[in-house]
Formats: sequence, structure tokens, C-alpha cells
Amino acid sequence: MSIKNLAVNTIRILSAEGVQKANSGHPGLPLGAAPMAFSLWNDCMNHNPENPNWINRDRFILSAGHGSMLLYSLLHIFGYGVTKEDLQSFRQWGSNTPGHPEYGDTVGVEATTGPLGQGFAMGVGMALAESNLAARFNKDNFNIIDHYTYVLSSDGCMMEGITNEAASFAGSMGLEKLIVLYDSNNISIEGRTDNTFSEDVLKRYDALGWSTFFVEDGNDLEKIASTIEEAKKTDKPSIIEIKTKIGYGSVLEDSEKSHGAPLGEENVVKLKEKFQWEYEEEFYVPEEVRSLVEESKNRSKKLNEEWDALYSEYQKAFPELGEELENSLNGEIPEEYLDSDEFYEFEKDDATRSHSGVVLNKLAEKMTNLIGGSADLAPSNKSNMKNTSNYSKDNREGRNIQFGVRELAMTAITNGIALHGGFVPYCSTFFVFADYMKPPMRLASIMKLRLLYVLTHDSIGVGEDGPTHEPIEQLAMLRSTPNMTLFRPCDAKETAAAYSYGLRHKTGPTAIALTRQKLENLKETGKDALKGAYVLRDFGEKMDIILMASGSEVSLIYKAAEKLEQQGYGVRVVSMPSMDVFEEQDEEYKERVLPKEVRKRISVEAGSTFGWERYVGLDGKAIGIDHFGASAPAATLFEEFGFTVERVLEDALSLLSE
Repeated sequence: MSIKNLAVNTIRILSAEGVQKANSGHPGLPLGAAPMAFSLWNDCMNHNPENPNWINRDRFILSAGHGSMLLYSLLHIFGYGVTKEDLQSFRQWGSNTPGHPEYGDTVGVEATTGPLGQGFAMGVGMALAESNLAARFNKDNFNIIDHYTYVLSSDGCMMEGITNEAASFAGSMGLEKLIVLYDSNNISIEGRTDNTFSEDVLKRYDALGWSTFFVEDGNDLEKIASTIEEAKKTDKPSIIEIKTKIGYGSVLEDSEKSHGAPLGEENVVKLKEKFQWEYEEEFYVPEEVRSLVEESKNRSKKLNEEWDALYSEYQKAFPELGEELENSLNGEIPEEYLDSDEFYEFEKDDATRSHSGVVLNKLAEKMTNLIGGSADLAPSNKSNMKNTSNYSKDNREGRNIQFGVRELAMTAITNGIALHGGFVPYCSTFFVFADYMKPPMRLASIMKLRLLYVLTHDSIGVGEDGPTHEPIEQLAMLRSTPNMTLFRPCDAKETAAAYSYGLRHKTGPTAIALTRQKLENLKETGKDALKGAYVLRDFGEKMDIILMASGSEVSLIYKAAEKLEQQGYGVRVVSMPSMDVFEEQDEEYKERVLPKEVRKRISVEAGSTFGWERYVGLDGKAIGIDHFGASAPAATLFEEFGFTVERVLEDALSLLSE
């Protein structure tokens, strides 16, 4: 047995032992895919365990995240700090070897994966980020940014719609630094895939603009390595279909029974016999394997050192570019500008989507690391940056990304851009299509990524497009997502505040819900919006009732408060652009804004009332829309559904009379 084959079998045994020790997990993929993974990591991929965040490292994403023991075994063998004890605590409380790879938990894990296809799409984002940075910063004899993104995908990944969306985009953009290893074993949880997945995958990818390759024997290490090297020479993204057998070497080989359950103690023993495993110690790595891997590590370490020297020379030769690149890689933002009066200055009343466009372009002048785009709705979303061009395969320097009608892939690709580093990304569409975006939004929240969602047409104000395009429940959906911050600004200054918060917030994404319809800029709004909720104005000398709202309904309660004051009542008007941020404030501040002794309260929001009960209490009332909308002009809808000054007055007077 060759040393490389011994290394492959080491990965297989470690993976099987880890799953067995946990009595939980997926041994099938690691047993089948170990050869392609080892060949990639040992022979083809540039990575340095001593510097895992090296910007010019090759990236590896295990899109089929259920096979996580494969990745943990690789990280253990290659010296990324995953210890024997970590492998033994697979899937246990507090371990850094969770059931699926979790970004931020385990050094060397580039992305949180598990929902199939998400890792594939994030790989597309990483490849795009690499190509943009390379185009903007590389100079003759100074290829500072020059690396590949590798993705290991499964049959399940290939079935997912997100994968096709992302692959279509990658092919159109010609992302030649993206190489996908397709673990093709024709088995899924329900058995053989013949009944549900009969297409010729490589022909599909050829049609999508990819270079396609085929390796018949998934155990042929030399063929796998040579094919990867061949894929590096193409001018398209590449997919390499590698035929394997799930659960290879076990008594459950080529069976769905090896997919998602431990092999069993006896079958692990038989597996070791099959591979002529001579070692009695569990979770053992033979010295020959460690020596082999050390050679690979030394090669990559040398490449890293050579890059460091080149980068040092680059900084001397191109000091301005070098500083710009450093700032981008460090995620720098224009802090002083975000606090300036200029940032909060706007010329006229307008829809908050239009104010958002103004803010984006203000920021684009200050931030060369700002990148993003829309799912074919940029003119409506106002999401184009005017000082840069559109990204394409012929123009890698552009920072406006045309994602096409691909909301799901767009959001995951944006995650990949954020994970790569060097950018603060955003993506945009109509708010109702956040439903299409939800899975990668959730992953972004789990990974605590800094990125922005620009979501326009935020209510029944969409009007004539009708209930299919009128977001009712989406505000509640995003507010309920941990680590997600939602802003619904009421005017220009609150829109600026939303961006200011989102750029500064480094522990999760920020969604900004914006209107289609024109709104009045209120003189009392401003930076206090950064606290999530604040007193816009107190009408009268006492406080009989509190009116609170977000977004377009703030001006409505403002007008209602004026009329209540005329009738002798004291009214507090509270703008609440972000419940999430308000909840982060201390109790003293929250009490100042919403004093407990004032129990008569009304909230107004053109969406589901879900969530407002925490602020209106048992004695208050939430005005909203807990049913789907209708097709009619926006003004008509607001009137018919009760979003009027008269309705607020009626409900307020009813409460005040109790």
C-alpha cells in the first residue's frame, strides 16, 4: 500500500471512528470521497495551517456539510488545531467539531454548510471576490491575489435549485478560478437516485458555460490530481464528476444505509480489516502519513513566505494601492463620514428606496470595498453605484453585480463574498422576495456576517401589483431571526442611520426595508435612530398615550398626535425603525422612551401585528394588517385597510376613554 493510500485510509478510519464514537453522523460520504479530498489538500491546494487566514490561500468548501467528519479529519491531519480529543468529541456539547461545519467555531472551516447547495453558491461568491480583487490590485509581476476556490458537492447538491442558479451565474461570469469536485455516487437517503435524478449533469453544466471533466475511478489519486491541474488551465468554472461508492470499504458500501447512521462497532472492525489497518489505537495517524503531510505543509508554507516577500515589494512599488488593499482586507469603513452632518443631508422628500440610492452612492465615493447588486431590479431598488461599472467576465473591476432573476443564489453568493474578505457586500430585491432569500439569510445570521440587504417595496404601498408582491409577514420573519438586524426607516435621515448601523455592525447582517411611495422628511428624525427607537416628539405637557410606528406609518402617527393635542391630550410619538436595536439598549433608556406607567399605547405598521404586543402591552392596541393585501392604488389600500389618521384617532380616543 502506498503512503498516499494509507493517508486516504487514515481519513476514512478517523471519520468512521468519529461517527461511531458520537453514535451519530454520516460516514458514507467520507468513506467514498476521502481520495478526492486528500488528493486536493495534499497535491493541489495552496493552504498554510500556520497561517489559516492568509488572504491568498485557496479556499475549500464542503458543500455536502453532512460529511463533516471528512473535513475534521483533514484539519486534524494537516495540523489546523483539530485535536484527537476534538475528533473524539464529534457532535458533542461545546466541541469545535459540530455536526455540520460551522464558520467561526473551527479553524479551517471557510463556511457554514449543511443545507445542500448553499456551500456551492458561497463558493461562487468567493471566486467572484477573488477575481475582482485580482483585477483591481494585481500588477505586472505582482499577482498578489491569485487563488482558487474548491467546492466538494454531492448528488444532493446537484439536485438543489440554488446550485443551478449559482452555476448559471458562474458560467455567465466565466469564474475560471472555481473548481467543483462532484462526489457522484448515485445514492441519496431514499436509495438510488435513478428515479429522481436521471439527467446528465455534465451536459447540463456544459450548457451552463462550464468546463466539464470526468474521473471514472474515485480511488485513482493520480487521475484526480491531474484532472484538477487540467481544470486550472481552463477559462471557465470547472466541474469534475468523480464516480465513487458511498460507504466505500464498509459492509454497507453502495447503500443508502451508510449515509446517515454509524456503521456499528463490528462493522468498523470489518472496515479496518478491509483496509488492512494494523493499528490498535483509536483515532491514530501513522507517522508515515504525518511525514507525507508535512512535506505538503512545507511546500505551502514556502509559497506563503514567497508571497509575503512579494507583497512587501508590492507595498513599496504601489503604496497607494497597497494601502487601499489593506483597508479593504481589514474591512475599513468611513467612520468619521458616517457621523458627519453631510451624511445626513438630503435635498428633498422622497421614497426611502430613493434615499437609500443616495446613501449608497455617497458611500460608494468613500468605500472602494463596497460591492453588490440586485436580482434584476436595480432600477426599482435604486441599488446601482454610479461611480463604478457592472461586473462581468470582460470587466472584473466592476462593483455593480447583476445577479439576474436569482434571489436565492444572489443571497448565498453575497455570503461567499463576505466570507472571502476584502469587501462589505450588499444585495437587493423587493422585500416580498425575502422569502426566496431566507435560507442564505439564515446562514449569514448563524455565521454573523457583516453585509446589507436592501429590500424595497416594503408594504401594501406596492399597490397595484397586489398581494403576491405586498410583504405582510416578512417583517416578523426577519425580526424573529437571531443575529439579524432589521431597520424600517421613516425618512431620509433614518435611512442614513440604518446604513451607518449596518456598516458598523460586525456580528450579523442588517436588512433595510424601504418604501416605494414618497414620504415626508421629518425635522425631528436623526442619529437617535441608531438606538432602534426614540422619542420623536412629545405633544403637550403630559403623557396620556404613546403612539409608536416604523417606516411610512411614522408620519401618520405624527399627524394623529397633532390632532390629539388639539383635543387636549398629551401624546408621545415614538419612531421605532429597529426593534432589534432597541432591545439592545439598557433598561434605563428603554424606560425613558416607553415609561411603564403609560399603559395606553398604540402601534401602527403596515404589516403583521406580530411582535408589537411586547410594546403595546395588554392595555394597548396594535394597528396592522393580519391578512393579505389587494390590488389597487396604494392610497386606496391604506384607506381601505385602516391606515389613516382618522383610524388612529378613533382607536386612541377609545383607549383614552377607558
